[in-house]
Amino acid sequence: MVLLSKATSTTEQYSYINNCMSTTFSSSSIPIVDLSKPDAKTLIVKACEEFGFFKVINHGVPMDAISQLETEAFKFFSMPLIEKEKAGPPNPFGYGSKRIGPNGDVGWIEYLLLNTNQEHNFSVFGKNPEKFRCIVKNYMSFVRKMACEILELMAEGLKIQPKNVFSKLLMDKQSDSVFRVNHYPACPELAMKGKNLIGFGEHTDPQIISLLRSNNTSGLQITLRDGSWIPIPPDHSSFFINVGDSLQVMTNGRFRSVRHRVLANGIKSRLSMIYFGGPPLSEKIAPLPSLMKGKESLYKEFTWFEYKNSTYGSRLADNRLGHFERIAAS
Repeated sequence: MVLLSKATSTTEQYSYINNCMSTTFSSSSIPIVDLSKPDAKTLIVKACEEFGFFKVINHGVPMDAISQLETEAFKFFSMPLIEKEKAGPPNPFGYGSKRIGPNGDVGWIEYLLLNTNQEHNFSVFGKNPEKFRCIVKNYMSFVRKMACEILELMAEGLKIQPKNVFSKLLMDKQSDSVFRVNHYPACPELAMKGKNLIGFGEHTDPQIISLLRSNNTSGLQITLRDGSWIPIPPDHSSFFINVGDSLQVMTNGRFRSVRHRVLANGIKSRLSMIYFGGPPLSEKIAPLPSLMKGKESLYKEFTWFEYKNSTYGSRLADNRLGHFERIAAS
C-alpha cells in the first residue's frame, strides 16, 4: 500500500467536486496531431487556438525510454514513506506529497519535481540511483527534442521567422524547464457513490509548453471555453500537449492556456510524467511583434522570473495572468 503522508489515513482533508461535464462535446473531438504528416503545423495552430491542448502521435520518443522511466518511477513510489522522504521536502525540487505549493493547495498525490538543468542527488532515489539518473536523462533528451519540434511547427504554422523563435528558449543553457512525475494512488474510498476526489486541482501551466504522458489510468480533465469539463481518455503510447501561460502572452492571446485538473481513481493508480518547457529566468515575455500587425498588446511585459515569483504567491485556481493584463491594469 502506498502512503502519502503520516497524516493520510482518510480522505476527509481533501477536496471533492461535483462534475460539471459538457453535454454537447465529446472527448473524441480532441485534436490529434500526427507529427509525421505535412499538415501537422496547421493542425497544431488550430488546436492551440481552439483548445490550448492536443494529442500527439508518431512523436519519436521510443517506447523503451518511456516504459523504463515508468518502471523506475513506480519502484520509487512503492518504497516506504521514510525512504521517499529522504528525497524531500520539495524546496522546490525533490519529493513531495499531498501539499501542492506553499499556499494551501492539497491533492491526492505524491510527486517528484526535478530541474532539467542541474544535477540532483540521485543517491536518495532507490537502490540503483545511477540507473534512475541515466533513464531520466535519456527520457528528457527525447522529450525536449519533441517539444522543440512542436514549437518550430507552431512557428511555421503562424508564419513566424525565424522558426526557432519559441524553441530557442528551451534549448538555451539557462532554460528554466522542469520535469515532474506525479503519482496518484488508487483510492478505494471513491467506491462510494458520487465521490470525485481532487488529485491535482484546476490550474493552467505558467511555462511555454507542457508535454504529458501517463499510464492507462483515467483522471485528466480539461475545461472548454464555456467552463464545462471533459475527461481525456488515457493513451499510454501518446503525449498530450498543453499551451502554457507564457505562450498565451507571446501570441497575444491567440493561443489559450488550457485549464486542467486530475481526479483520483478508485481502482487504479495513475502515473504521469510531465516536461514543462520554460524560458531562461531573465527572458522578457511579451507578445511577438510579428503577430501584432497593428493590434494593441493585451499584456504588460514581464520577465519569466517575475511571473514565476507571482505564481508561487498564488493558489492553483487563480487567474495568474490577470495581474499582467493591460485591461486589468488600466
